[in-house]
Amino acid sequence: MAVTFTVVACSSQTSGNSGASGGVEKKETVKVSLFSWPGYGFWFIAKEKNLVPELDLDISIIEDPYESFNLMSSGQLDATSSTVEYGPIAVDKDVPVKLVSYTNPSYGTDRIILSPQIKDPSELKGKKVAVLEGGLTQIYMGIWLEENGVNFKDVEFTNVIMDDAVAAMLSGEVAAGEFWEPFGTQVLEGLEGARAVTSSSEDFWIKTALLGDGMYMSESLLNDRPEAAKLLMKAYFEAVTFWKENPEEGNKIIAEGLKFDVKDVENVIGADGEIYKGGIAVFDLEEASKFMGLAEGEPPLGMKNGQIRDHWDLTSEWWMKFGLVEEKAEPEAGIAFEPMKSLLAEQ
Repeated sequence: MAVTFTVVACSSQTSGNSGASGGVEKKETVKVSLFSWPGYGFWFIAKEKNLVPELDLDISIIEDPYESFNLMSSGQLDATSSTVEYGPIAVDKDVPVKLVSYTNPSYGTDRIILSPQIKDPSELKGKKVAVLEGGLTQIYMGIWLEENGVNFKDVEFTNVIMDDAVAAMLSGEVAAGEFWEPFGTQVLEGLEGARAVTSSSEDFWIKTALLGDGMYMSESLLNDRPEAAKLLMKAYFEAVTFWKENPEEGNKIIAEGLKFDVKDVENVIGADGEIYKGGIAVFDLEEASKFMGLAEGEPPLGMKNGQIRDHWDLTSEWWMKFGLVEEKAEPEAGIAFEPMKSLLAEQ
């Protein structure tokens, strides 16, 4: 797949908007990115419904999350939605980006698929497998291999984005790969004999909460504009609340923002605003704050309060195995809890 890169438009920090009285209200501009994934589409609802009137959300679609992190480092972007494993790498590489919230676990949309020729995991030794190196898919594959008696060093990781991974599977270039929807279905339908051998909805993976998404903010936003950081988080979770109460309208807004069919949105986040087995479990503020250990009680799906710390340890361990992180840092080095704390204080 050709990587789509949408250049973040330059804009002033504030913009004028005509208020009901005919005067001009100042709205603070915050630049947010996401890649084309329904689980990140709540930003479009926040903007469409003007859920936090103090903010002007400048939303860009950037398909490569590392491009987003680079733009955040250079001050051209304030926040992004991406998978949740990047924090330890950011700390190790001194990237001025911090995780601020876990937003949803995968609940069946991610699967590992083997080509028809592979009858047993041991047959993957010496073969190529498709993952996005430096992303959750690599850790997912590494753990699955080791759980099935194959050292991750015994396979050759092929670094490809999802469209290219599908092509690599269909052509026989790789013997296995990690796929999320709708790409997993494309492989299973396009390659006779291919089979899924594990899914993120299985208890083993849900307990780890490994496969999930998060929200990141730049240190400049967190340090220099903390009120905007809090309001940005508020905008996201207000959008989740709106979607839960109005799933049909919410899914339509997300589909229009991503230029997806509504059906493709429903296949990931569901059609009724509830936890969707086979897709993802969208967390509202209460559920996310429990996962982050900032509110009492347990998150859904048997996860535990404050599980973000276990997640940090697990991803750090695997980044060290893969050589992407030299030493494990404490969660506080890469997670900023203050925006959520401030938002919860207002509830």
